[in-house]
Amino acid sequence: MTVMETGRIEMAMADGSDELTLDMMFEWLENVPEGIKVEIVEGNIFMSPQRDTHWDIALDVVEQLRTQYPRKRIKSDARIDYPGYLNGFATDVTLLAEGAVKNDKGLWLCQDVAFVAEVISRSTKGNDYGPKKAAYATAEVPVYLIADPYTGRCHLFTEPKDGDYLTTLTVPFGAELDLTNTVVGLTLKTDEFPRD
Repeated sequence: MTVMETGRIEMAMADGSDELTLDMMFEWLENVPEGIKVEIVEGNIFMSPQRDTHWDIALDVVEQLRTQYPRKRIKSDARIDYPGYLNGFATDVTLLAEGAVKNDKGLWLCQDVAFVAEVISRSTKGNDYGPKKAAYATAEVPVYLIADPYTGRCHLFTEPKDGDYLTTLTVPFGAELDLTNTVVGLTLKTDEFPRD
């Protein structure tokens, strides 16, 4: 196992071993200390400590969703497996569709995800704009939001098709994001999103 500056961990399996699976990888990571977010993106493990700014933005989104949705439909840092090679994400905020149920492994299904929000971290921002965005679009997650506290901007992606999003909207922190014409069905305020 090697740790790189980005917080990415690369694991090599010995020749002749069984095929690597997400379940195996997450099992290896069961004893990660609290406060450390763990995700597997395209077979690479990423661990990052939760920062105050990161948490404040995620909590703000959760609190706004709670005005319209029951707590049981809103998840944070819960593992959900997505299309592509070894993609097990722990999205900052996930809104599940009504009636969503866990599979026989006790995991939520990506087909039941209506909305995801990611708050950018310097070391993993390439994932949020790259492979994670592609996986969300491939899974046809209707609404994907990136909040970037370094630039003070939100990037909204809607209308997934063929592994990409057809519509993109960028607004500065402080502006409102009108999601009333999406499955989210509310206006998201960003005026209290802190910056790094």
